[in-house]
Amino acid sequence: MKLLHDLFDHPFARKALSEVLLPNGITDNLKFGIRPYQEEAFRRYLYTEQENFDGKPGKSLHLLYNMATGSGKTMVMAGLMLHLYAKGYRNFLFFVNSNNIIQKTKDNFLSPQTSKYLFKEKIVIDGKEVFIKPIDNFDESDLENINIKFTTIQQLHIDLNNTKENSITYEDFTNKELVLIADEAHHLNSGTKSGNLFGSWEETVLQVLHQNFNNILLEFTATLDYESRQIADKYKNKVIYKYDLARFRKDKFSKEINLVRSMYDEKDRIIQALILNLYRQELAAFHHINLKPVILFKAKRTIKESEVNKENFHTLIENLSETMVEHIRKTSMVSVVQKAFQFFRKQNISPHDMVRRIRSNFRKENCLSANNDLEAEKNQILLNTLEDENNPIRAVFAVQKLNEGWDVLNLFDIVRLYEDRDGKDCKPGKTTLSEAQLIGRGARYFPFAINDGDDIYTRKYDDDLSNDIKALEELYYHTKEDSRYISELKRALVESGIYEDEAQFETKQLTLKPTFKASELYQKGVVFSNKRIPKNFGHVKSIRDMGITKTNFRYPLSSGGGSASSIFLDEENVVFSDNPIKSIEVGIKDISKHVVRYALSRNPFYYFGNLCRYFPNLASITEFIVNEHYLGSLEITFTGTEGRLQEISHFDYLQAISGLLQNIETEIKNNATEYEGSAFYPQPIHQVFRDKEIRVGKGSPRANGQEELISTESWYAYNANYGTEEEKKFVELFSKRFKSLNQKLHNIHLIRNEREIKIFDRYGRAFEPDFILFCSQRENKQLTYQVFIEPKGAHLIGHDKWKEDFLKEIGDEKKTIEIHTDHYLIKAVPFYNYGNENEFKRILDETLAD
Repeated sequence: MKLLHDLFDHPFARKALSEVLLPNGITDNLKFGIRPYQEEAFRRYLYTEQENFDGKPGKSLHLLYNMATGSGKTMVMAGLMLHLYAKGYRNFLFFVNSNNIIQKTKDNFLSPQTSKYLFKEKIVIDGKEVFIKPIDNFDESDLENINIKFTTIQQLHIDLNNTKENSITYEDFTNKELVLIADEAHHLNSGTKSGNLFGSWEETVLQVLHQNFNNILLEFTATLDYESRQIADKYKNKVIYKYDLARFRKDKFSKEINLVRSMYDEKDRIIQALILNLYRQELAAFHHINLKPVILFKAKRTIKESEVNKENFHTLIENLSETMVEHIRKTSMVSVVQKAFQFFRKQNISPHDMVRRIRSNFRKENCLSANNDLEAEKNQILLNTLEDENNPIRAVFAVQKLNEGWDVLNLFDIVRLYEDRDGKDCKPGKTTLSEAQLIGRGARYFPFAINDGDDIYTRKYDDDLSNDIKALEELYYHTKEDSRYISELKRALVESGIYEDEAQFETKQLTLKPTFKASELYQKGVVFSNKRIPKNFGHVKSIRDMGITKTNFRYPLSSGGGSASSIFLDEENVVFSDNPIKSIEVGIKDISKHVVRYALSRNPFYYFGNLCRYFPNLASITEFIVNEHYLGSLEITFTGTEGRLQEISHFDYLQAISGLLQNIETEIKNNATEYEGSAFYPQPIHQVFRDKEIRVGKGSPRANGQEELISTESWYAYNANYGTEEEKKFVELFSKRFKSLNQKLHNIHLIRNEREIKIFDRYGRAFEPDFILFCSQRENKQLTYQVFIEPKGAHLIGHDKWKEDFLKEIGDEKKTIEIHTDHYLIKAVPFYNYGNENEFKRILDETLAD
């Protein structure tokens, strides 16, 4: 069945979506960076709003976002709310299935002091500060701000169908345009599944939606039962975006899952998890990452069982000894545990130190029972702020309370404190499915970066198995070895999309050849790259330096024309002025300074402190108004009748200037970036390129290392090329061309770049070219060429066009850098593609002949 979201995957739709610009109301007011898939979510809504297409939903608009747990659904809600405010909506009704999610969402929307608050310090839309106002009913709403009523679906149903004083009624919605936002929206479908909407929560929501033709219902859920015919029929024209857990993980926005199985008893499983918890803490600190890793101890059935687990844990911590730690070191077969002990040894952290630190970390006051309803509100705050620096919690004990609505980034270990299973016929049972759901929540990625330009929100070490830092990108699920249970859990995790069976992958050893390690290039040579640095606006001395092109603004003055009609007759008496429309140009310098200054003061973008960010050479607001490099040279074209043009009021000037300023603001924000690439700098090659382990899919094109071609070739630095088909085609071409190149070039070395080198363009975007070619001309051996080369499949050329543009810029600049008595010429060539192989050969030959 074709769903709405499928329409956006058509090539023409992809092109149209790429041209949709996000409004400043969204981009300027959200506190956290917008990820690519969230940008896609916004663009799909904007396209649906702006364009007509076959399959477009009608009004009242009802859409659903099927987005993975941890993908930032709440931020998409917030961004759409800001946009809809700019479109004229003022009233928002947020509802969800449970009270604990309501409190969390209120913090996200209303509490600037909390770490997960979604908005900037000031929300500014169309040059005006806007506030978010919680209300109990829509009689309290105002026309200036965003008014939100937070409730549960159960309470909404009760309030609307059992009217009482001060509660909302259906009549409250009759004359109001309303946006309904439903979180965990899969709970709304009981009526559809049963085939009877009457009296259901679902019917209540739909009645509210249809109170006004312009109402909008936006549903959000990570869970949609596409197997149900009734659900599929209901949502076939409503699912605007499907970004499920499988895509979320594939795009590297989640932790990877490791199942840690052992024959240990419960006590030793706990100690092993504590050792890994300490390892992550110390490893993060070593790399200057502020991390407090958390462990979840999971009971199966009862709160009493969980409380007993907690008491046993405190006893274990009190009695923890060096002997217990040494037992794990000697008996654990888990590779990451052995890596942990190697790290502790290198850092001179003795077993005695380990015991002391673990005891300190897991004091009673640092452990929380999530089952205690008597302290539910206090616990909820602690559970939802586990990443905060002032949150002391290191261990959480729970049964079922955390399977929905829990957002946590720094959970790295889940210890299963029971050993039975409830699966049948090799299919996962209800308990196993809930465990898989919990693992999916715990797999949210903890953001960090080691190197300049790293995307802090994505995994970076999937293909670098030997790197210790990979442990900060993994969630470990600790369980006793039970092949039937593990098989059922894996099946549940694979079906959810959060896990790929390790049996589908193999580890490859990528080693530098001894001949390359003995070469002069490896021992004495350098490789050039650059860094991402904050954008320097020092050269900006005018608005034109910021790329402003729209320097004239047209403002129509009210003409006095209009219409009048009788409420009893169909005829309408239309009256228009006979006076022709004319226009005049008025320079900003000719308008009263206090009017211009007042227009500037109404828009926070033009506060002097903010302007200096873009115009560091600006001395004052007065200079910005009168200097011809800024506003002083701009004009406004007023259009209207001759009489009206002779009576332009201060208010007219104010409105016109405000419109001009808004246009300039939009252009500046579209043209400005926060970062840029630095100048290129050298690093010793022997410190950058190294032996490593990588993981590839069994039977995939990458699993073939092309050894038959390159294993004995001195020009190829590594023992194998575990690259894509396009990368292998390039190496084949290079192999054929080597004899010809070797006649005029010397010391030729081709190095595959396995995420070791990044380069950054003028906008601060990171790029990792697949290959770097080093060589020198035979007549001038002190001049070394460093050439960036990127093979690219035809299906990706358009998507990555900016990378090719960057390569062309480097190629055109031909940077020559002197290192002592040697000179390096930094070059690049456009993408290699098998379809353009002859053209690529020509350009490469020309590049190496310069």
